[in-house]
Amino acid sequence: MKKAVFQGPELCRRLGIDEKTLAEWQGYKLIDPFGFSDDHVPLYTESALAAGEHIKQLRQLGYGVREVQKIIRKIGLPRNSSLESAGDKKQKFLTVGALAEKVGVSPRTIKHWEDMGIIEPNMRSEGGFRYYGDGYIYLCNLIKDLQLFSYSLTEIKMISDLFRYYLRLQQDPAVSPPAEKVAKLDTMLHEINRLSKKIAMLKEGIGRWEDLLKKKKKDVATLRLDIQKRINSVQKGDKNGKNRPD
Repeated sequence: MKKAVFQGPELCRRLGIDEKTLAEWQGYKLIDPFGFSDDHVPLYTESALAAGEHIKQLRQLGYGVREVQKIIRKIGLPRNSSLESAGDKKQKFLTVGALAEKVGVSPRTIKHWEDMGIIEPNMRSEGGFRYYGDGYIYLCNLIKDLQLFSYSLTEIKMISDLFRYYLRLQQDPAVSPPAEKVAKLDTMLHEINRLSKKIAMLKEGIGRWEDLLKKKKKDVATLRLDIQKRINSVQKGDKNGKNRPD
């Protein structure tokens, strides 16, 4: 599920403050970013927005920033525990371009996978920027692997949907009626067996090609050396012939 995320200027606009004020609040550790983009842009969640509104209310009551800091140390701030908690390590998120670069595909490919519903960003900013966690590097490489196994994007989408259903089922066993759960799990098992067979065939094929290429590489190198020796011999003879007196 995509979460709302704000860059600094977006958060300031929502709170009706300027960036200098935001920097001051951060200096007093009243607000902290949830994480950072690959190009070091601070990212804030709804929790920061709620915290900012609370700070504004205290400031409107006449409390100075230091006094607000003392109050918050005693009573705390509103926080969305499902997104973050105090002391969490700041996470790093990737833009579309950075994810594409790490996976070795074009940004257009990442966007196409997203449009098809194969992947979806962890968070999206008000300005339309999409951010992905590091785990998507591994996931996107798995997608590339399936394409090597001759899976179409439609088939990959189906597998992706099944896997997401499986994760929901682990979290909530009552996510759907028993008959539907059995049918989807049967489909997953069928796809697992299908992919296992393809992998086994691929391994056999790789073994054959490794043996063939190893042998042929040696044969080709030997043949090339033989031809080069003949060329060198001819060139040497031509040179001697030119130097021979009439």
